[in-house]
Amino acid sequence: MPDDASGRDAPALARRIGFWSAVAVVIGSTIGSGIFRSPAGIADKLPGPLPMLAVWAAGGVFALCGALTLAEIASALPQTGGMYVFCRDGWGRLAGFLFGWGQFTMIRAASLGAIAIVFSEYFFRVTGQNPQAPDRIMAVRWFAAFAIALTAGFNVVGVRLAANVSNVTVLAKYGGLVFIVIIALFIGLPKTGGYFTPAAPAGSFTMAAFGLALVSTLWAFDGWADLAYNAGEVKDPGKNLPRALIGGTLLVVAIYLAANVAYLAVLPIEKIRVSKLVAADAAEVVLGTAGAVFVSVTVMISTFGTLNTVLFTSPRVFFAMAADRLFFRSLASVHPKFGTPWVSILMTAGLGIVFVLSRSFEQLADVFVTAFLPFYALAVGSIFRLRKKPGYAPSFRVPLYPFLPLVFIASVLYLLGNSIAEPESRWSTLAVLGVVAAGIPVYYLTVGRRAA
Repeated sequence: MPDDASGRDAPALARRIGFWSAVAVVIGSTIGSGIFRSPAGIADKLPGPLPMLAVWAAGGVFALCGALTLAEIASALPQTGGMYVFCRDGWGRLAGFLFGWGQFTMIRAASLGAIAIVFSEYFFRVTGQNPQAPDRIMAVRWFAAFAIALTAGFNVVGVRLAANVSNVTVLAKYGGLVFIVIIALFIGLPKTGGYFTPAAPAGSFTMAAFGLALVSTLWAFDGWADLAYNAGEVKDPGKNLPRALIGGTLLVVAIYLAANVAYLAVLPIEKIRVSKLVAADAAEVVLGTAGAVFVSVTVMISTFGTLNTVLFTSPRVFFAMAADRLFFRSLASVHPKFGTPWVSILMTAGLGIVFVLSRSFEQLADVFVTAFLPFYALAVGSIFRLRKKPGYAPSFRVPLYPFLPLVFIASVLYLLGNSIAEPESRWSTLAVLGVVAAGIPVYYLTVGRRAA
């Protein structure tokens, strides 16, 4: 790996992303597979309408606390790399390296793989095949790998093409969720009467189960911070970054809560907890097979758009690290024709393909959330150090400081502690954290030992 700490001569990416495209990146990164796949696992851990809705609300509060904090930091540090830059400037080069190490070894590949699997599963359902059938498992994974490769091609060709794909799919996915909410509440609910009672059956809530369910909820909410990776490409970042981060996150929280109310309006909790394709099942109850097919196509568009957005945002981390001489220099290469970080994009896609061919959706989602939580805490916590540094001049200030950042960090510590305390998640959590910690000796054996 390179050993030079300077990235002053690294090529820059042009500022081409306007406000509405920035909002589309936030929504497009967040609404993907989670709201269509995670409700089953959440309902299984919290089999009651009130606990189920409460954990989604808690996930929304968590995301908003983080988004408000990072909106301030991003307005002061509108640079390509997002949370990598926040960790690096707030806590030092080791923290920045560890963030990139986690992204490289687990986080981005797990994210791409999980999203691509849901896209593939719904594709198989639309074509009349059962994606959960044992003889379909590898076919589902290979088609998911193809989807990753295709979206990587879009992002190599250009920022505008990738942004246009994101904008179109955002309208489809948000509109699809609005459609589900409308038909469930105005057509389905009068027929079924809803399945909101008993609100909290005996045994439907424990703090341990709530913590595990919240991890699944955070998979669905993840993406609210991804716009920060492209901060160096956003026009008028001091104004547009905070507005897009906060506005996009609020829109996601609102539609997620509405969607879960809609699911409960037409499906009993016992049905939700075993439904891998809950959105399609809810539409089928109301509109029959045609409704299920329509929603399945919508989910395909949604997850394909999220794949595109993830490959639009996350390669910027490796690009920024390479520019700082903390990673392979070639990853800072900008395509001479398309003006995109094409080597970083192709590497990220390649890692995603490896992961999607070897792991299930549940394994990928759990690895992603567990590996990312410590870095969310570091990025949000960097505000306490950055505010003490000269020259820190954000255009937006997080309200209720320091309460909101502290709530976010305390939530992360609770989630990690709960995952370690619970026998069913203990060893997988420790294994993931062990891989992250392994980056420390890697740093000191490579770039760190020569960093002045």
